[in-house]
Amino acid sequence: MNINKAELDIIQTDATISLQNSGDWIIATVAPIEKELKKLLKTIKTKKDILWDFSRAGKFDSAGMMLVIEFEDRFAKKGIQLKHIGFSEEHEKIYHLLRENITQYAPQPAEKNILHRSFENLGKSTLNLFTDILAFLSFVGELTIQLGYYLRHPSSIHYKAIFKYIESSAIRALGIVALTSFLIGVVIAYQSAVQLERFGANIFIVDMIGISITRELAPLITAIVVAGRSGSAYTAQLGVMKLTEEIDAMKTMGFEPFRFLVLPRIIALMISMPLLIFFADIVGIFGGMVVAKTQLNISFSSFLEHLQSALDAKHYWVGIFKGPFFAWLIAAVACFRGLQVSRDTESIGRYTTASVVNAIFLVIACDALFSVVLTKLDI
Repeated sequence: MNINKAELDIIQTDATISLQNSGDWIIATVAPIEKELKKLLKTIKTKKDILWDFSRAGKFDSAGMMLVIEFEDRFAKKGIQLKHIGFSEEHEKIYHLLRENITQYAPQPAEKNILHRSFENLGKSTLNLFTDILAFLSFVGELTIQLGYYLRHPSSIHYKAIFKYIESSAIRALGIVALTSFLIGVVIAYQSAVQLERFGANIFIVDMIGISITRELAPLITAIVVAGRSGSAYTAQLGVMKLTEEIDAMKTMGFEPFRFLVLPRIIALMISMPLLIFFADIVGIFGGMVVAKTQLNISFSSFLEHLQSALDAKHYWVGIFKGPFFAWLIAAVACFRGLQVSRDTESIGRYTTASVVNAIFLVIACDALFSVVLTKLDI
């Protein structure tokens, strides 16, 4: 089928504008014409009458005629009268059919100013936040129901899976936890040593390191490391299973994903976290001992002797007590985000990032809450 290129001749005078169609105005040819009409619409500064001649026009389809109707309406909004001449009988039928069924061409959305966009984004973010909170509460409810099933049926607990996740989240994390805790101990001790040496209070570095490491820094740093390492892994693993429809297949075969996938990960991390915190306590205090020896000439034996009297057992147990709470937050958020992954690979990265950010925020908020409550209780 031969298609003639659509053309539009524009002749402007002081009082009128003449438009002359030629060629076939169909979907394959009208894109350049639309650009010309938009340019003409912008250049018209005063009200002029437009005479649009269709006598040399060839074929028209709905796309070509919709272009005519669209700009007829746009010219009318600027107060410009447009008159058609040369319509064939076929053109008239297409024009009236479209005009009767389309009352108004959809206007271009107005560009929003910065303030409008800011409030709109704030509203969307707030709505998404409340939606996530409700979804997470629903997730926690389902988790509680399945935990109750575990307690009523101990034989249904998947011990092999729990031990597997303990190995991946605790044993394989010892290296990064040791390195991080040692460096934190070194930094805290070194910064404290500079200040304490000025006042001749060198020995009090033992109190500062012992209490700060065991009570606050070791639990918090360990939780952040685990959130970035194990939490992201949990989200990615469940996300890939969701993407490959393995979770749907499990449901089809009668396996409950919460009992097989979620609870073993949460239980494993709640067991692992106190052990990792205990390990971080030892390594962090050792890092402080090294700095105390090199900077303040406090021997290891003197450090450990003073540590026994300076560090009450309650500080150690407070740090260990935080472990299961931090672990539950990290694992629950990680599994929740993993199950939210949609059926595209981009969502895995998005929800993995959200998992780590949410978990770290909740861990810090939980730690702050513990600090306030325990201080009020004088513990």
